[in-house]
Amino acid sequence: MRVLLAGGAGYIGTHTAVALLESGHDVVLLDDLSGTHAIAAERVEKITGKPAPLVVGDAADDAVVAAVFDQYGPIDAIIHLAAFKAVGESTQKPLEYYSNNLDTTFALLRVGIARGIRSFVFSSTGTVYSDPADLPFTEESTTSIDLSNAYSKSKRMNEVVLADVARVNPDLNVTVLRYYNPVGAHPSGLIGEDPAGIPNNLMPFVSRVAIGSLDEIGVFGADYDTPDGTGLRDYIHVVDLAEGHVVALEQAQPGHQVFNLGTGRPVSVLELISSFEKAVGHDLPKKILDRRPGDVAATYCDPAKAAEVLGWRTRLEIDDACRDYWNWQTRNPAGYATPADAGVRPA
Repeated sequence: MRVLLAGGAGYIGTHTAVALLESGHDVVLLDDLSGTHAIAAERVEKITGKPAPLVVGDAADDAVVAAVFDQYGPIDAIIHLAAFKAVGESTQKPLEYYSNNLDTTFALLRVGIARGIRSFVFSSTGTVYSDPADLPFTEESTTSIDLSNAYSKSKRMNEVVLADVARVNPDLNVTVLRYYNPVGAHPSGLIGEDPAGIPNNLMPFVSRVAIGSLDEIGVFGADYDTPDGTGLRDYIHVVDLAEGHVVALEQAQPGHQVFNLGTGRPVSVLELISSFEKAVGHDLPKKILDRRPGDVAATYCDPAKAAEVLGWRTRLEIDDACRDYWNWQTRNPAGYATPADAGVRPA
């Protein structure tokens, strides 16, 4: 089938594009490049040897989305990955987050349904679950709109919209994928995560320390009620996550479905750092800091439904993710600004 990937030049989008192309599907990438680079789409083509045309534009603009259908249609499905996603920033810029993260969904749905798409896959988040007592989170765990940040709220709002849209469009396949913490990179080292400025997430921060562009790793809290005192998270290799999108699309049924995409095996902050040190080959400077406001001791999912219904399970472990991320970082020390064949490795 032919798939429109909104946000397709981003971290998850490029890996999903590779997985789709390698599974025999066609892709069209739509991205405003506000958080990535056009070269990422070129690298998808280099990995797969197949075309991955990139349309630069705003997925919240009906006219832009319609133009993609005019140029590349017929399009069978949309995978919606286009969103602002920095949790901390969302608390300071709620209007921007609600506007972007909802308007993109509205435009993609309006145009897609009018043009006869069969499937719509939405990138959501495990942070829509609101009761820590439910761990590990299943798809039936408590969710809420009353969440701590605009990013999570916008994702939950989108889920409500999609459930209503599926109800009145019975032939449309609507699938919501609740992600956990994507990490790692494609084993080729050609595509990976390229955050601007100081990274918000742990693995890119650790990697920047390892390559020497940041001084030390800050560990926020070592007094949680966890085995080593640091926070537990469900880190999923981005390649496994991308493959989850492919099976969700291929197994989609008319109606509305929700799936957790995670490993179900929580990893602590110190365990991730230790695994990354193994990939690098030496210890990294780190410092224990006070807890950050809003952080929780643990969050992880039960992915059994995806295994049972979709036949999807993760294949890769945290050591694989750290190895592949370090390979990406050393081949691309300045992210996509580095030539793909630079092969630079720090001393």
